[in-house]
Amino acid sequence: MHPPHDHDHRHHPETAGRILWLATGLTLAYAGVEAGVGWWAGSLALVADAGHMVNDAAALALAAVAAWLARRPASARHSYGFGRAEFLAALVNSLALLALVAWLTVSAVQRLHDPQPVIGEAVSLAAAVGLAINIGVAWLLSRGEKNLNVRAALLHVLGDLLGSVAALLSGIVIAFTGWTPIDPLLSLGIGALVLISSLRLLREALHGLMEGTPFALAPEEVGRALATVPGVASVHDLHIWSVAPERVMLSAHLVVRDLRQWEAVLDACHVLLVERFGIQHATLQPEPETRIVRWLRRPTQRHHRESQ
Repeated sequence: MHPPHDHDHRHHPETAGRILWLATGLTLAYAGVEAGVGWWAGSLALVADAGHMVNDAAALALAAVAAWLARRPASARHSYGFGRAEFLAALVNSLALLALVAWLTVSAVQRLHDPQPVIGEAVSLAAAVGLAINIGVAWLLSRGEKNLNVRAALLHVLGDLLGSVAALLSGIVIAFTGWTPIDPLLSLGIGALVLISSLRLLREALHGLMEGTPFALAPEEVGRALATVPGVASVHDLHIWSVAPERVMLSAHLVVRDLRQWEAVLDACHVLLVERFGIQHATLQPEPETRIVRWLRRPTQRHHRESQ
């Protein structure tokens, strides 16, 4: 008997979707409050933080939709299911973060050239409440599944949490010293941190969409491990890719010394892939060693005849 392949595409519990929708509602609700206070108080850091929260809400909603799609079963038209929607959501979220960083940078530079008065006390109070909400949302997300899609949403929230910290510090400094450049300077600092994380997320999303081998796996190591299975002479045409952030696929051709032992070899290979590499879905094609040996010898024999 072959080990059962993992054909269940519902890798995301429904509670994850509910948590994402709850986080979306909390984030969007306070974004409006923070934007109003920031506009009235003249704080770019607070307005930027509110804009980031709106961006977060969109990211969380997108993550929730992607999680719902990923739970849908496979169909005749989509035999692998809809798990790749999570890569698309991560891609869109990373691009949205980059756009936000660009806007924040331009606004901060303009504010440095043309300082504006800021009401530090109001900024500090609003930022403190926003910080508490962001901590709560981050805590909710951290209790869910740690896949690429949720990590993308959590990255948005953590970036916004840092934005709330920056706005809070900005308000305190301005309230006690009146030094307004701290507001755009902190905004630039937060933008730099978000930029680094966004580029990393964009790289992972594009890599997944291009069906690249997951970064945590080395194809050479997997191939060498398969070649050590008793009865396997060699491995070739090895391919590893992801159809969803947490669903890795593998296909390979195995040169087998004795095809009569293929059932035992196949079972051992599946056990190895699951236990050592976490690969639950593998398609393995056996090839008899005698055929490969004949194929390798053929050019030599032909060359020998031609030389005569």
